[in-house]
Amino acid sequence: MPVPPSAPLGQAPPGQGSRGGTTVLCAVVLLLLAVNLLGGKGTSADSTPPPAPARAGASAAPSATSAISSAGTADGTDGALPRSAPVRLRIPGISVDAPFTGLALAADGRLQPPPPDDTNLVGWYAKGVSPGEKGTAIIAGHVDTIRSAAVFARLDQLEEGDRFQVERADGRTASFVVDSLETFEKSDFPSERVYDPADRPEVRLITCAGSYDRTARDYTDNLVVFAHLA
Repeated sequence: MPVPPSAPLGQAPPGQGSRGGTTVLCAVVLLLLAVNLLGGKGTSADSTPPPAPARAGASAAPSATSAISSAGTADGTDGALPRSAPVRLRIPGISVDAPFTGLALAADGRLQPPPPDDTNLVGWYAKGVSPGEKGTAIIAGHVDTIRSAAVFARLDQLEEGDRFQVERADGRTASFVVDSLETFEKSDFPSERVYDPADRPEVRLITCAGSYDRTARDYTDNLVVFAHLA
């Protein structure tokens, strides 16, 4: 998502305050994500236990028709990889080359965002599906801080068919194909559609979008990139 037109590139919108003087966060989507991952329909996040961590080997191993190639990627269009933590996200089309950090749930049940002092960092929900496993892996990144644009500032420039890669701790590289980009109002965010488990390896890239609401000190929308393992 680009910085709003009222702000020069690399500068937060005028009047854009920070929480604790550090950054502007995509807080609403992080809260929605935490509630959904907690199974929180109609319940408060802090009254519902966190989901159990995905177990290594829980996903189906690649079959003979979807064997791992020498490059470490899946040969089939839906061949799941074993569980492994992501270490780097590369999106050549929008010049993203960023390391990962694991994201956990805070005491109040919210998913903690990536650290605000590093604009070139993405986070993944470490107790959920890892990128390349069967299911829906969640990757979140800041669009900007009060000092500059951040890692997902150009996420809205991706198009259907674009590819990006996730380098994993096991030495394999999971390559994904973009299926669609969709923008949702935060007040009407389709949590089930975005976060529910997929029957193949998929990824959601999520950041803020829309206009900046200076009263709420947050963006009005969320941008979600839907992608599947190539």
